Amino acid sequence: MTTAKNRALDILRRERTARTYAPELGRLLESEWTLRPAVEEIFAVHAIKDDQLRMMFSCCRPELPETAQVALVLHLLCGFGVGEIAGAFLVSDATMEKRIWRAKRALAESKTLFEFAGDEDLSARLASVQRALYLLFNEGYHGAGAESAVRDELCREAMRLAGLLREHARAATPASYALSALMHLHAARLPARVDPSGNLNSLFDQDRSRWDQSLVDEGLRLLDLSATGPELSEYHVEAAIASVHALAPSAEETDWAEIVSLYDTLLTIRPSPVVALNRAIAVAQAEGSERGLEEIRTIKDQDRLADYPFYFAALGELELRSERREVARGQFRAAAALARNAMEREFFEQRARACGDDAHQPLRIGTK
Repeated sequence: MTTAKNRALDILRRERTARTYAPELGRLLESEWTLRPAVEEIFAVHAIKDDQLRMMFSCCRPELPETAQVALVLHLLCGFGVGEIAGAFLVSDATMEKRIWRAKRALAESKTLFEFAGDEDLSARLASVQRALYLLFNEGYHGAGAESAVRDELCREAMRLAGLLREHARAATPASYALSALMHLHAARLPARVDPSGNLNSLFDQDRSRWDQSLVDEGLRLLDLSATGPELSEYHVEAAIASVHALAPSAEETDWAEIVSLYDTLLTIRPSPVVALNRAIAVAQAEGSERGLEEIRTIKDQDRLADYPFYFAALGELELRSERREVARGQFRAAAALARNAMEREFFEQRARACGDDAHQPLRIGTK
């Protein structure tokens, strides 16, 4: 570390006149009085070590709404298109485009882009960074990319950045540990998410012997470490749901009543139509398809699910379980029409074809 700091000082002194850094960074490096403190800050124990992560915090301006902060991070730093971000927030492309444009303008007008007003400022931005990493992982696990429904590299990058949060004194909160636990428990299933032919496997069709047990063990360890203090975040609850799945020998032996209870808690923390849909699917597993359909009918803001393919797929599965095959086939075809990539489309079309087969089969659209 000492050698690296001295080397950085030498290079910056020698090339000071040739630098074309942004004004704020240039101001810090302008004189010998500020040069050394600037380099010391970069190498300090509490500094954000990763450029990508530091930029994420820089984009999360407190004066912007959280959704705008997260959208900006996903768009500028993670390379997501407007459509992908709009799908994650269940809003129209036009609405999301306006949010991103306003956020970009606020960022461009900022004169202190890379400065944080102490640890309190960093803590204030932490929730948005956590949310962005959550959505980055989610996009990799079952996202809207046109090429594939499973993108391993996005999941791994999200896990890496979440790990860096745990290394930072102010960012290593219980929620950060819970977020990492959730990622590990979901990533453990990645080897079984796609069959040898390249088709998606539902939770119920996955070969659990292919789940990565080392990631499961690490996820459970991180979940234990997250249980400190009074904080209960959405990531705690989602990680708890994932742990129930991870510890179940099979889909049929899963404690679905416990999962329903956890979704009840999640709805109080971050209510959304997608969470309510996942809860309804768990209710169907615990109490039968008709009860699941009843729960779906009571979801608030159902119109926000109009472009969400798994909404229609869930309806199709429950209708199929209730022996209404033609209705089920229509729902699966609606899901296929909204599929975001070829893998999803083929999965929904397979389910539509299955409506002519034996309907006494397990529900194929599982909860997260």
